[in-house]
Amino acid sequence: MAIDTPKPLVLSNARVIDPARDMDAPGSVIIADGTILAAGPEAANQGTPYGAEIFDCKGAIACPGLIDMCVSVGEPGAEHRETLASASQAAAAGGITTICTMPDTDPVIDDPALVDFIHRRARDTASVNVLPLAALTKGLEGNEMTEIGLLKEAGAVAFTSGHKSVKNAQVMRRMMTYARDFDALVIHHVEDPDLAGGVMNAGLNASWKGLSGVPREAEIIMLERDLRLVGMSKGKYHANLISTSDSADVIRVGKARGLDITAGVSINHLTHNENDIGAYRTFFKMSPPLRDEDDRQAMIAAVADGTIDIICSNHDPQDVETKRHPWAEAEDGAIGLETLLAAALRLYHSDQVDLKTLLAAVTSGPADRLGLETGRLSKGAPADVTVFDPERPWVLEKSSIRSRSKNSPFEDARFTGRVLRTVVAGRPVYDYS
Repeated sequence: MAIDTPKPLVLSNARVIDPARDMDAPGSVIIADGTILAAGPEAANQGTPYGAEIFDCKGAIACPGLIDMCVSVGEPGAEHRETLASASQAAAAGGITTICTMPDTDPVIDDPALVDFIHRRARDTASVNVLPLAALTKGLEGNEMTEIGLLKEAGAVAFTSGHKSVKNAQVMRRMMTYARDFDALVIHHVEDPDLAGGVMNAGLNASWKGLSGVPREAEIIMLERDLRLVGMSKGKYHANLISTSDSADVIRVGKARGLDITAGVSINHLTHNENDIGAYRTFFKMSPPLRDEDDRQAMIAAVADGTIDIICSNHDPQDVETKRHPWAEAEDGAIGLETLLAAALRLYHSDQVDLKTLLAAVTSGPADRLGLETGRLSKGAPADVTVFDPERPWVLEKSSIRSRSKNSPFEDARFTGRVLRTVVAGRPVYDYS
């Protein structure tokens, strides 16, 4: 069957920002055959391809398509919460062109056939790139290693324990060593399960609300352990979701030691703190829990100085049956694909993180860590591009949410910064109208 070649496309009159090339300049992005021909000032010397569609950006920003490294979907097993199709529609509306899906589905993605299933379903139903993350251990039970070599060969881009931590240090050490031999990235949720038995951040706020707390040490202890194991195994490691100032310090020390490590943070922990829980609003219940304001500011500073390499949505759809409960009984999780960029721009508008650094954390940062060709606008790169107006105001209304689940902590929030067009492999997959 013939492959439909996308029509050439020119994104003209844009402010082109490409963090991978340290570019921030006026110009155009020229696309043909699903790849970048030229981007930025260099596009002035490139003729317009015959029959190209001209999209006038009117001064809006054109940047590499966003890459979200932490996305949970319900498919397979819980399609009522989210499918690959609905997640990709939400992602496209948020300027995200690549999503990395967590393996904590039903069944768990711990077999090469299941990795292949995700690829096939994404090819048939998704409008953005879908890259499956495979489980580190069988069934995510933390006991028996998965076949990392076979899973990587099947198309898994990295290996993770999902929203669980591997408690056994010996198992974790063996997995890191095994993964190193396949040049595979280990992504870990850093939270000691024995300490993390609470339902919100430990402290006065938890005491006042009568809720059990998750101490900051639950994260710090697990992270420090992991980095010692990285030193022993010489493997590639990514701390998926850090949330405390001490964790940022641990990452700084690890990088100074020359360890092959990166760190990520959820957009929720950059824009919210434990006070936002208010009257037990369960859409703010997540793992790790929202911390205090000092920790939030420390996370922002860590993004600004490069300690934190990657910002993700931690998109975790939950339906009303799992969220409409008393706080302690409600499931963790919040959706975030549609609001990742807009929420991140709050840090830019408040002069806390410059725009190029912010965009690097959602484009070239995750691309470099995963070894992807995307995340940049260099000649020959896949034509995944996001066009957004950083000054356009909008409000997130529940009725407009594309995700099947509606558990957004940003419901009715006001944003400044709107995605205007999302392009995947040279094809427009979202246009704001």
